[in-house]
Amino acid sequence: MKTTLVVILKLVVFIICLALIFIGQMTVGKLELGMMLLGLAGLLGLLYDYNRKYV
Repeated sequence: MKTTLVVILKLVVFIICLALIFIGQMTVGKLELGMMLLGLAGLLGLLYDYNRKYV
C-alpha cells in the first residue's frame, strides 16, 4: 500500500514538473524562467531519488 502511494505521488510530481516546463516555455519573462527552473529542479530531484538506490 505504501509503495503504491509513493509511486502515485512521484507520478503526480512528474506531471506537475513537466507542466511547469511546458507552460514556462510558451512565453518569455523572468517568472516563466523561474517556473521552468522549478520544473527542472523537480525532475532532477525525481531522477536523484530514482538513482539513489543504485549508488
